[in-house]
Amino acid sequence: MVNTKQGIGFMVIFGLMIISCNSQTEKTMSSNYKPDSKTLYDSIVHMDSVLFGAYNICDLPSMANCFSEDIEFYHDKGGLMTNKDSIMASTKKYVCGKVTRVLVKGSIEVYPIANFGAIEMGQHYFINSEEPKTAHHAIGKFVHTWKNENSKWRLTRVISLH
Repeated sequence: MVNTKQGIGFMVIFGLMIISCNSQTEKTMSSNYKPDSKTLYDSIVHMDSVLFGAYNICDLPSMANCFSEDIEFYHDKGGLMTNKDSIMASTKKYVCGKVTRVLVKGSIEVYPIANFGAIEMGQHYFINSEEPKTAHHAIGKFVHTWKNENSKWRLTRVISLH
């Protein structure tokens, strides 16, 4: 029979193990991921850096150039936006000079979509300069649908989950 102190000690150690495992899985995607096409993977990772490089310095024309005219932006907290001009206006109002996106290193996975483009999945977090600094940022997940339009990559769908 286990005494109360041993039982509590076991529960604490077990709880810490669960927290440790959960925090590790939130910070990286599957370590078994291998891209189907290194060229496609490199192209989409480049486009991600172009998009969020523009986002982080509020280069709205460059950012808008990454979006297709028929963009759908699904945000778990903000809802659905389907108008490119509205997305740019919201970015200008709520993001510019306030928010920086940080990609979780090694988290991007890219999958080809035949005769269309690619799906990009990954993890990132945002630093808001108007909020108190925190040692740990909430990691969000994203799914981007990229369409190859006349040899130019454009985002057609964005799913952002925090």
